Amino acid sequence: MLELFLELGNLKRLPRTGWLLRGIPNPEPIAAHSYRVATITLFLADELKSRGVEIDVEKALKIALLHDAGEARITDVPLPAQRYFNKVEGEVKALGEMLSVTGREGEYLSLFREYEEELSVEGKLVKFADRLEMLIQAYEYEKAGFANLDEFWRTVEKLRESELYEYFRDIVEGLVERRKKLHRGLAHSHYNNPQLSVEKSSKSQTR
Repeated sequence: MLELFLELGNLKRLPRTGWLLRGIPNPEPIAAHSYRVATITLFLADELKSRGVEIDVEKALKIALLHDAGEARITDVPLPAQRYFNKVEGEVKALGEMLSVTGREGEYLSLFREYEEELSVEGKLVKFADRLEMLIQAYEYEKAGFANLDEFWRTVEKLRESELYEYFRDIVEGLVERRKKLHRGLAHSHYNNPQLSVEKSSKSQTR
């Protein structure tokens, strides 16, 4: 399995390309995203369990840890590129080959499909955590001064449509409210200091 472990190390080096295409220099690596997805999954799964929802926490964590593993081989393919080929099929093929050394690739691929197709409460939770983590990262980048990330926030509607939203409405809407406050603060700063707006606009254009 050593070769597998070494290949998974690619996730520590490969960037999340969506941020890169939006002009963010040195964006987070895939592994950073996957780690926070896994921790979010853990805490949300335990919360669901405490509220009487039947959920296998271990299974949810397995799915979270596997959900981006194939990108160690195919990289993080940005949405514009996905118009030309099926990323999921590529991930399934890559995962099957990568995980064959474990002798349990069938089990792991089944878990991956539960995530992609949201076939189980565990798969739905990891998909929810994946989207939530992306929005948290978008908020953090905006807080750091990066602009033009509105398209990522369309994912809020997918979270609201999830059957898990009723359990975690406060988290989702709390994040949305933080973003509104951030933007109100930025608008106020620019109103009081028009030169700041010019400088920020120039900064965005040169990235």
